[in-house]
Amino acid sequence: MAFQPRDLSVLAYANGFTLWHYATPDAHTAVRVTGYFNPASHMMRLGDMVLANTGVGTTPVSGILLVNANSGGVIDTADLTVVGAADTD
Repeated sequence: MAFQPRDLSVLAYANGFTLWHYATPDAHTAVRVTGYFNPASHMMRLGDMVLANTGVGTTPVSGILLVNANSGGVIDTADLTVVGAADTD
């Protein structure tokens, strides 16, 4: 699949920083690639963070993405930092 703007929501905004939430059935390996968030390049800024729920309905992986570049309409995010990966019980 591709980026779906309707699935990107603002959770918080302060001092030029936005915390986003994005939910998608796409795998985290697809979401983290350069260009995935390009349709939102007019809204996302360098340093913004995205709480991402990926693999919704399939193999869920949740984590944090950092917008580390937004130049000429091209968004790049750092690789997903997974949250809640270990469950030892």
